[in-house]
Amino acid sequence: MAERRYTKTHEWVIVDGKTVTVGITDFAQSQLGDVVFLELPSPGRKLAVRESFGVVESVKAASDLYSPVAGRVTAVNEKLTAKPELINSDPYGDGWIMKVELTGDLPADLLGEAEYKKVAEAGAS
Repeated sequence: MAERRYTKTHEWVIVDGKTVTVGITDFAQSQLGDVVFLELPSPGRKLAVRESFGVVESVKAASDLYSPVAGRVTAVNEKLTAKPELINSDPYGDGWIMKVELTGDLPADLLGEAEYKKVAEAGAS
């Protein structure tokens, strides 16, 4: 299985060739609380690194989602329209948000699991 990489803004990616699956981390969903709505990007949309591509709304707050990679959206998780709570119950599985076809290299500032854990712990305190 491909290694999961993370952003400092709490998104995760798994790379499979030129296709990247994107979601939000378990830490992010726990900070948000119960997710009630997601604004998803349209397939075909081109994204730059760190560009806002949607919004996740919870009972506590609304937060922008930022693309960890540059590329073209090839798919969105339509299950989230009817069941946004999948973000809470399975953020690394059925709660994935979008798939992106890379148009460049993977950004060098993506974090490994140990590095991201330190970011999340600092954010929790």
